[in-house]
Amino acid sequence: MRSRYPEIEPHDQGMLDVGDGQLVYWEVCGNPDGKPAVVLHGGPGSGCTSGLRRYFDPGAYRIVLFDQRGAGRSVPHAGDPAVDLSVNTTRHLISDIELLREHLGAERWLVFGGSWGATLALAYAERHRQRVAEVLLASVTMTRPADIHWLYHGVGRFFPVAWARFRDGVPAKERDGDLVAAYYRLLNHSDVAVREQAARDWCVWEDAVVSLAPDYERNPRYDDPRFRMAFSRIVTHYFHHRAWLENGILLRQARRLSGIPAVLVHGRLALGSPAVAAWELAQAWPGARLELVGTGHTGGAEMTDRLVAATDQFAESARRTSSR
Repeated sequence: MRSRYPEIEPHDQGMLDVGDGQLVYWEVCGNPDGKPAVVLHGGPGSGCTSGLRRYFDPGAYRIVLFDQRGAGRSVPHAGDPAVDLSVNTTRHLISDIELLREHLGAERWLVFGGSWGATLALAYAERHRQRVAEVLLASVTMTRPADIHWLYHGVGRFFPVAWARFRDGVPAKERDGDLVAAYYRLLNHSDVAVREQAARDWCVWEDAVVSLAPDYERNPRYDDPRFRMAFSRIVTHYFHHRAWLENGILLRQARRLSGIPAVLVHGRLALGSPAVAAWELAQAWPGARLELVGTGHTGGAEMTDRLVAATDQFAESARRTSSR
């Protein structure tokens, strides 16, 4: 089993002005002359974490991480309910990735995304195929309406107590309707107490469905009111608007990515994002390799092993190509 690489600190970082009054935090780790790789975090709204750096050999890769609009260290931060999210959409994020690539002078790069980051990676790669060297996806999602409905309604049959609490967090007249829409309204309510309770309830549900591992520990970031509000505002903003993606478009356009080396790693026990989505994508994407592992959505040792093996493989392929 491969473990992640040791902790590493950035050697370069900054704030990129992407327009619309938005400054996006970015950082670069590893070898300044290494193979470029960009990491797209999940959520939407989770922000990048130091652990994401460790899936890459720091001697082989120039590792780029950034916080998507409104999240992490990017400003304005969505934890402030006054911050307008109308300029925070999938189209804007795709544009930000390209601006960052140009800013850092990377011709092509490996695109790595997990969970929501997998959806964003697909959307970016299908729009900017010529800028993508390889794709690595973990806990594959495509953010289709059916996927969103399953995560906040259907999967509740496996977590009846937690789902009942989540459902009871909205007014009684809305409990039989679209819960994402209901929470979206609550998180934009004029009453601060209503917003804060909705953020707490939303994050409790998110934490309940991500892992079945007996040793799973709840996400401590949900204890931070600022993170909790930003995360719940951004994710409901995206999911209420179906990520501004035509239903099934990423799957239908996957054939465009033929010829780009790709590895998809997904947990068989990921109830919130069933493995069938990853399988469907692998079937539609000529040359993509699907690896199903015995983990949940948040991963574990087996998923880590496959992800690190994939980045090592891509680095070795790049070395062989450059030595010819």
